[in-house]
Amino acid sequence: MSNAETRGQQILPDDLEEQHTKGCCSGKSEAEEQKTSCCTSHETAAKSECCSAEDKHEETAVHVHTGCGCASKDEAAIPDVTNWKGSRSFRVEGLCCAEEMSILRRVVGPVVGDPEYLAFDVLNGKMIVSPVARGVADDLIVKAVNTTGMKAALFIEQEAADARAKQHWRLGTFTVASGLFWAAALIVQVAYYVSGTSSADVFSIFEKVPSGPVEVLYMLAIVAGLRLVAPKGWYALKTLRPDMNLLMLVAVAGAIGIGEWFEGATVAFLFSLSLYLESWSVGRARKAVAALMDIAPSVVRLLKPNGSEEDVPADTVKPGATFVVRGGDRIPLDGVVRKGVGSVDQAPITGESVPVMKEAGDDVYAGTINGEGSFEVEATKGADDTMLARIIRMVSEAQARRAAAEQWVEKFARVYTPAVMALAILLAVVPPLVFGAAWMDWFYRALVLLVIACPCALVISTPVSIVAGLTSAARNGVLIKGGVFLELPARLKALAFDKTGTITNGLPAVTDVYPLSGHSVEELLTRAASLEARSSHPLAEAILTRAKEDGVEYQTAENVELLPGRGLSGQRNGKSYWLGSRRFLNEKDFDIGEADAKARELEAAGKTVVAVGTDDHVCGLIALSDTIRDTAQELVAQLHEAGVEKLVMLTGDNKATAERVAAAVGIDEVRAELLPEDKVSLVEQLSQEYETVGMIGDGVNDAPAMARASFGVAMGAIGSDAAIETADIALMKDDLSRLPWLIHHSKRTLKIIHQNIAFAFIVKGILVLLTMVGFASLWAAILGDVGATLIVVTNAMRLLKDK
Repeated sequence: MSNAETRGQQILPDDLEEQHTKGCCSGKSEAEEQKTSCCTSHETAAKSECCSAEDKHEETAVHVHTGCGCASKDEAAIPDVTNWKGSRSFRVEGLCCAEEMSILRRVVGPVVGDPEYLAFDVLNGKMIVSPVARGVADDLIVKAVNTTGMKAALFIEQEAADARAKQHWRLGTFTVASGLFWAAALIVQVAYYVSGTSSADVFSIFEKVPSGPVEVLYMLAIVAGLRLVAPKGWYALKTLRPDMNLLMLVAVAGAIGIGEWFEGATVAFLFSLSLYLESWSVGRARKAVAALMDIAPSVVRLLKPNGSEEDVPADTVKPGATFVVRGGDRIPLDGVVRKGVGSVDQAPITGESVPVMKEAGDDVYAGTINGEGSFEVEATKGADDTMLARIIRMVSEAQARRAAAEQWVEKFARVYTPAVMALAILLAVVPPLVFGAAWMDWFYRALVLLVIACPCALVISTPVSIVAGLTSAARNGVLIKGGVFLELPARLKALAFDKTGTITNGLPAVTDVYPLSGHSVEELLTRAASLEARSSHPLAEAILTRAKEDGVEYQTAENVELLPGRGLSGQRNGKSYWLGSRRFLNEKDFDIGEADAKARELEAAGKTVVAVGTDDHVCGLIALSDTIRDTAQELVAQLHEAGVEKLVMLTGDNKATAERVAAAVGIDEVRAELLPEDKVSLVEQLSQEYETVGMIGDGVNDAPAMARASFGVAMGAIGSDAAIETADIALMKDDLSRLPWLIHHSKRTLKIIHQNIAFAFIVKGILVLLTMVGFASLWAAILGDVGATLIVVTNAMRLLKDK
């Protein structure tokens, strides 16, 4: 779909006209098609949702969509509950990683009817329940969550923010208290040792802990360190589903049982510290997302009807109000320029570095920067519905669609933890029973193994990397709607896309001016521009633009009359003129001779021909064509270099035009004169040949083909609600310049995830080996885990700087 049509202009005539998709399902009105989006995909579990019409009845439980090859009647797709009208959200204290998500799916899933009716926003500690389960009372859901050791309540933004801050503060307070008690116990223990012995062996300090005050202080350190862990650990014990919280409880209890108070307190303190670091990393990722919102001013300079101006909060301004944006100011709300001309830096939204000229009638977006002059802007959306606000919401909600690496880590941890518990038991029992080894020694080693097995670094490494990658992409003008779609571009092998608006500019431009009958180029443009002066047709605008560029002066023709299906006619300086297609030209009674041959030649080259003449002769021909983007050839080369093996252009345009464009930029394959269903079939063919196939479209009319691809990409999503809602990935800028960046960003994200997973395993492996040979201790094991957690989080945060 061309940009001209997207902006509400008329469809281009003759050969320049594209054959347009009419939505997912035939037989619908255009209004219905605009309200209805197809399934984004069914290739992966994360893409099993279907979008719905705005007026969809909330009573419908699960909507089966068969028009796009998304789901058969027998396999109803589970909806994406994050985007469902009527879904309920609960804040969950203690929800911080995949392990808690797994527990909630297992416990709350049966209560609401199915685990798939739940989605999670870890950044904001939110659990989202599908409207399918609206018959389940809130208190039942809250009660189910509370049985896990976590706490739930209905999600209210400010209350949730306060609760997160309070939870982080509590965790920090208990960690600091544990550390202080631990330090105090150590000081007192050293004092007892120094006063009671003259030995120079420092390590002998920890051989025996004096009873009394030292034990009490160590116990206080343990209680403070495990205060927030104990409820979850107790739940894991009751349900016989070991997790890292239970591992720590067992390890600490075992240390106390054998008299290793120092070791037990150290483990409790360091584990609490690791949880605090985890909370800090999630909070930092949340702040990175929230920082996007900070770029939009919270105050609007409102223009009152009497001409006066007043600063008011942005969230109080309603659509239709007029506000003033001064030079250098950030634009606070989405709107339309009513007065003023100037350049606007749209980099915060689109990622493009070159300012865009804006004048009356142009759209502007919250968070962008007015470079010069001043604007009067009419607000079109409220503060909570701007393009920027929707981007932020979608980045947060994208976590619900977990990447393959996240799912693998979650599944691995589910098996890994109980396996380690079993191995620890064997380590404590087998050597003493079979080889006569010392019970106390091997029991201690088993406790160390439990501490080493704590999968904190492993569990936190992937989600933090995904969140950082999603946030960085949003900052760079690429909106990715889930971790799974952040991974897929790295494996992209075939890319299908439309011609208009992707490789070409999407708007016609004058390419040839061919005067006849002794006229000059200037005379021909003057007459054409006079007739087209008051037309909003894309071809008319192209002719007027060319006249302006050539400095041609003209007066609007008089008595201009539209001739349906032919062109138009009018008078200039008392003489009649006409302008129209070659079809109109051939209807003339006089001999057109050379004009007809030239028109056929231009049309064979894929151009649209407009003839200008009088009642006596043809003044000349003007050829127009959708021009190729200046960066198209370089872009195609970059995509090939990034690993895309095949680029296929799918278009409804005529074959000659499509092949000319493809040859000019180096596209591998061209399929022209296609209907919407033809595009779907071709994408299916590509999917059989290549593992990962991407489809680029406008987010609405190319939805069937986008649904069939591994992932769909919306072009120029800025200003288009439908494009953002439909596609898996939205390029906010209206060209493909971000796509090579996205592929490299995806590869870098996967590389960092793999680095983090490998590092966590290496650290664990080394510590396990040291334990087996008797060189590891409880405090060293947990310190190693804390260090590994800090390192993987820091490594993941590097993605925030990906430019």
